Amino acid sequence: MDKKRIVVAVSGASGAPLAAACIRQLKKLPDYEIHLVVSKGGEETILHELDMRLEEFKGLAHVCYDNKNISASIASGTYETEGMIVVPCSMKTIAGICSGYSDNLLLRAADVTIKERRKLILVARETPLSPIHLRNMEYLSRLQNVVILPPVISYYSKPKSLEDINFHIAGKILDAAGIKVEGFRRWE
Repeated sequence: MDKKRIVVAVSGASGAPLAAACIRQLKKLPDYEIHLVVSKGGEETILHELDMRLEEFKGLAHVCYDNKNISASIASGTYETEGMIVVPCSMKTIAGICSGYSDNLLLRAADVTIKERRKLILVARETPLSPIHLRNMEYLSRLQNVVILPPVISYYSKPKSLEDINFHIAGKILDAAGIKVEGFRRWE
């Protein structure tokens, strides 16, 4: 494997700008190849939250998959990746991952990431959280390779714009995946 492959998935929760911010930061890293899968709900969220067409968003990635194609390369454990980031991650997606219900490519790729012991970052987007949401996230958080990462604003970075907030949260997401982002401010 010449480049480090990272799977980025977008599900139907609010937070498409965070996905775009993560992908844009990854694009700056020549060692990485971005493999994108977007759910139907994710497509709708992209259209509502971003000032770009769906094709333009998908064009940010190196490789883009149809979520219905469960025979795609990222559905196989023998296809090497560095891991997977689901940003944003809906509670429906978390429930599917938690139960092993892999009826689409996004869920199958997450299932493969877990079984292959690769890093899986779930950027959980919901508020308030129900006992069912908390139970599913608690279960997944016990798996050694899964990180539940709600996109919480850090005020110590002194954000001046929504773009600053998105950049900082994207930096946290990628940091959790073991990917260093230039300009990411840590607590000092």
